[in-house]
Amino acid sequence: MLNDKIVPFFEQNDIRLLRVLTDRGTEYCGNREEHEYQLYLALEDIDHTKTKAKSPQTNGICERFHRTIQEEFYAVAFRKKLYNNLDDLQKDLNSWLNYYNNHRTHTGKYCYGKTPMQTFKDSLPLAKDKLLEKIMQPYALNDNKKMADFTSQQSFEGFNWSAISTLSDS
Repeated sequence: MLNDKIVPFFEQNDIRLLRVLTDRGTEYCGNREEHEYQLYLALEDIDHTKTKAKSPQTNGICERFHRTIQEEFYAVAFRKKLYNNLDDLQKDLNSWLNYYNNHRTHTGKYCYGKTPMQTFKDSLPLAKDKLLEKIMQPYALNDNKKMADFTSQQSFEGFNWSAISTLSDS
């Protein structure tokens, strides 16, 4: 799913996926050189952050989504229909996810009565402005003159330079 849907979705919107947050399940964690998920993240240059063990509150948005999908989809779907195979269940789940992301308004953090997709689209200009690659593009790090220009243009007002000289003198 990450390779087939999520990374391409971000690429279509000219946003690079920088980090994923997962629990410490074996499907996500393992030796970076051997574990498929870890290897994929390394190849794509995506940072992997893991939640603290036995602390579901560190992944609260995801935990709340699990409750919502249980209450609004699974509990309803299994009362209405007997599924003979996973493909039929997946088809109905995909339809519900489309509704959830594109039509169901949310009152939670950041959505303010909009759909998650509308919130994402509204935040794209801000996300693109914050891209480190875009900010640093005029100041290529491999060009010493440009890097010197970059550092000289930055505001260092209020910085304690004496702490630096004290450290370098010792």
